[in-house]
Amino acid sequence: MKYVFALLEKELRYYFVSPIAYVVLTVFLIISGYFFYNILTIFIERSMFASLQSQQFGGPPPSIDVPALVSRNFFGVLSTVILFMLPMITMATFADEKRRGTMELLMTSPVTNLQVILGKFFASLIFFLVMLLPTLLYQIFILLYSSPRMAFGPIFSGYLGLLLLGGALIALGIFISTLTENQIVAASVTFGAFLILWVIDLSARSGGTRLQEVLSYLSILNHFEDFSKGVIDTSSLVIYASFIFLGLFLTFRSIESLRWRQ
Repeated sequence: MKYVFALLEKELRYYFVSPIAYVVLTVFLIISGYFFYNILTIFIERSMFASLQSQQFGGPPPSIDVPALVSRNFFGVLSTVILFMLPMITMATFADEKRRGTMELLMTSPVTNLQVILGKFFASLIFFLVMLLPTLLYQIFILLYSSPRMAFGPIFSGYLGLLLLGGALIALGIFISTLTENQIVAASVTFGAFLILWVIDLSARSGGTRLQEVLSYLSILNHFEDFSKGVIDTSSLVIYASFIFLGLFLTFRSIESLRWRQ
């Protein structure tokens, strides 16, 4: 495990000295802050408008759980935003090693291919976690100022779902990064693959009964909805774990094929 931690430390240093990482982090925080503010404003205005209508017509005040609606929609937006941001995190994992000619050094070093893959995967996942941490301030704001007080469970499940979704997408992005030595190509192909997953999710919502069931089960974006609602489903955990395993397995096989071609 010491080799994995050494590679993890190396990759994290590479992330935090790269200007691309800070650009990705800044853009992500700006976008997430913008959407949180707008989602909060929209639901507060709807709640106030519904209350005024009930007073006008003499009815009881409406039961609108604004904090839960804001949190659920915010997590939904983040699950879409990361489709655009994660390709820029994973594009250089292996493509840059091949471009600089250091891939051969990794393959002939004492570390195994699996250790290299795990080191790069966990480094990307930790950087993704660093991206998410500042958004906790929005949830703390809701917890402190919401009435009635919002439960912590949906917040925990929402971030757990984002980490699992991010891990699945990162595993796929790392695999695609092994297929080319051009970072731009890796980012473009990864983004295209993420769009396909998005299309699958949209098709699952609009397809026929049998097709909808199959696509809904395979859609990793659809499984995230349960987490955003505060539900941790075993089948969703299995899907994400399987998707991560598949991505890392394909990465392993891709690197093994590079070794045989040397």
